[in-house]
Amino acid sequence: MTMTTETLAELVENKDVERLHEWLEEQGALDIADELARLEPHQRPIPFRLLPKDRALAVFEAFDPVHQSELLDALADVDMDELFAGIDADDRARLLDEVPAKVARRLLAGLPNWARRNTNALLGYPEESAGRMMSPRYVSVRSTMSAADALTKVRRAGLRPREVLVLPVTDDQRRLVGVVNLPDLVTASPGTVVDELTSHDTYSIQVDDDQEIAARLIQEADLVALPVVDHEDRLVGVVTVDDAMEIIEQEETEDISRAGGVEPLGVPYLEAGVIQLARKRAVWLVLLGVAAVASVTVIGRYEDRIETASALALFIPLLIGTGGNSGAQAATVVIRALAVGEVRLADVPRILRRELVVGAVLGLMLGVIGFLPVWLFFDLQFAIVISSTLFFICTWATFAGGMLPPIAKRLGIDPAVFSTPVIATLVDATGLLIYFSIAVWVLGI
Repeated sequence: MTMTTETLAELVENKDVERLHEWLEEQGALDIADELARLEPHQRPIPFRLLPKDRALAVFEAFDPVHQSELLDALADVDMDELFAGIDADDRARLLDEVPAKVARRLLAGLPNWARRNTNALLGYPEESAGRMMSPRYVSVRSTMSAADALTKVRRAGLRPREVLVLPVTDDQRRLVGVVNLPDLVTASPGTVVDELTSHDTYSIQVDDDQEIAARLIQEADLVALPVVDHEDRLVGVVTVDDAMEIIEQEETEDISRAGGVEPLGVPYLEAGVIQLARKRAVWLVLLGVAAVASVTVIGRYEDRIETASALALFIPLLIGTGGNSGAQAATVVIRALAVGEVRLADVPRILRRELVVGAVLGLMLGVIGFLPVWLFFDLQFAIVISSTLFFICTWATFAGGMLPPIAKRLGIDPAVFSTPVIATLVDATGLLIYFSIAVWVLGI
């Protein structure tokens, strides 16, 4: 049954249970979660309660934490407890960050003791750390075990298939020594020692490392799971690929927002109110507006020169726009390279040298292109001013765009902060200084 969100909302309001059942039976968990998220919060419990328990849990897991929180708020206490206990410990930790403290205490109190211990253990790690996002549900095997004993342990653990595809291997002190793939265990002779099947050259990450580092490592190394260890190399959990993809989506959303001069919403767009949307944008607009006063000050300082050679004003938008675009291009490339680990802070000198040369090449190219038209419509001296300014502005802007993101990272600031709006505003003021300084020198005004 094809159904729009408006039609689904009508069925919910009319309590048309029969047609709702038909629709729910035809849809997958992700499709149901997507459509329910588009309903008003008070409308979601009716179709959700019509789902069998296993499908209801799958739909609940597919929700964003914000939608999970809203649904729990609309359900009875018994339903809340069952859903909250049914999701993974790392998902519970993320959800608890979204709900009010009073609700969080209520949810924790309704958990079985073992689930409460697992969840509290994750909450004890810093936010956005690998420890906070890892799953404590894993099966580890000792290197001295036989393949048969290891498989017996896997079966007794009762975990989902995707949670046992890769098994961490430890020594007798629970220190990580490698990983073994489940298919290798299954196909090995029962008496084969696990150590013979173990990949010792493996990746791991410490509990207090940044979650994005863990997620990027899983992505780049094409891993199914990444072991997490404490400072004594003892195994404490694993980060799975599905959690890693969620983290990458979250981090890239933040970068895209800041690249456009907006603070991340932290909630789905349609869940954000008008005031919240305006507040997230207003901060940047005010800051950039204050910074833009520098450009006005520069123009005011050279006002008498502009009156003497009024044609100077015609080229201001072209020059500062070109400079801002050049700087934004460099910043975008460097921010992306930093985010995916292609460059490190130790590479800053190489970055600056490369961007300086790239800026000079771009500036020279644009200066040559602009020289002839300006000469034809104005004069030779004016053509020299515009071409020289294009060269120096592009060189400076590209250098600044490559320089500021690594500086931000060194200071512990998100490099995406120094993105298109910030670079453009900086280059506006400095570009005008370059422009008018060259004009005064060449034209003698």
